[in-house]
Amino acid sequence: MTDTPGWASPSSSEPPRDGVRPPADAPAAVPGPSAPPRTTPGWGAQYGQPNRGGQPPGRDPYGWNAARSPRPGVIPLRPLSVGELLDGAVTTVRRHWRTALTLSLGIAVVDQAGTFVAELLVKGRTGASTQLLTLLVSLPLTLLLDALAVALLTIVVSRAVLGRSVTAGEAWRDARPRLLQLLGLTVLTTLMSGGVVLLGFTPLLGYRAGGADAPATVSLLFLVGVLTLPVGLWLLVRYSLAAPALMLEKQGVVTALSRSRRLARGSWWRIFGIVLLSRLLAGIVGATLVIPFRFIGLVLGFGSIDRFGDSSQQSIGMMVLTAIAGIIASSLTTPFLAAVGVLVYIDQRIRREALDIELARAAATPEQGGTGGSGQADQTPARH
Repeated sequence: MTDTPGWASPSSSEPPRDGVRPPADAPAAVPGPSAPPRTTPGWGAQYGQPNRGGQPPGRDPYGWNAARSPRPGVIPLRPLSVGELLDGAVTTVRRHWRTALTLSLGIAVVDQAGTFVAELLVKGRTGASTQLLTLLVSLPLTLLLDALAVALLTIVVSRAVLGRSVTAGEAWRDARPRLLQLLGLTVLTTLMSGGVVLLGFTPLLGYRAGGADAPATVSLLFLVGVLTLPVGLWLLVRYSLAAPALMLEKQGVVTALSRSRRLARGSWWRIFGIVLLSRLLAGIVGATLVIPFRFIGLVLGFGSIDRFGDSSQQSIGMMVLTAIAGIIASSLTTPFLAAVGVLVYIDQRIRREALDIELARAAATPEQGGTGGSGQADQTPARH
């Protein structure tokens, strides 16, 4: 398998340096003609006077005449704002919709079919525990499909950043050698984050299973379980960049976890905010698509208002409509969420390792002295 250009493992080049980015116009880093040395601009540069750093008039590297950031694909090659990350994810789905939607549609069909079968197996037999048991029955298939979606869509997004397209077959061929490792990584991260929460609620579950029901004790044990939720969330965000690292850097599971931990260091809240915002947006889109199908089911007599949100009491017709709505929603939101995850990984490497220079070389953009490519300059001054 041919390695993806621009995604070299950091072990083969300069190691990551937290909070430090080498200047993109450094003569040793950028191919082509050497750029002038960076100096501190003086106040008079913007008024046509020579500045104290020796820059000629009109060449202020920090003003509007600064070099534009290359944009060969869906994002400009520089540190990204939150809006640019989300816009890049939407642009990826929009420009490469044939591949992205084909892959996500196939995965969504299998996922909803598995959930539908799980609901039929436990429907109406376990009372209030129906939803939990349905989740547990469908969990292995869900983890497998999540790993498959991340693997395939990571390839699509990585090519989109370079301004290149990829077919579903090419994405499968490139992702297939890493699938087992990615599945193991997905299971491991799920066990780490979910296992901590489950461990926190184990005393409460054991206490209730024993038939005891003292309100004060139940409340105390419930509080102990709730206190583990932030820990599980912290672990989930801390290792959220491991999957792209495994796929694009061709790393092992342990190395990918270490890479994610290093890239997320000092940026936990930013990554958490981006992930939370993207999932809220995906949830809004999903609810917008699901709710009309549920109302159609009510109109057709497949359910009643008092059982609108109770999956254990849904009729077969309502379950079918819900599954169709879930397929449509997942087909749209899965590539968006996958793209956000990959772009957050790329943004962190740009900020810490100057990955934008390597990506510009791989894309061969004219702005970086390349010999080809169809990249276009971003209209925002480069920020270093």
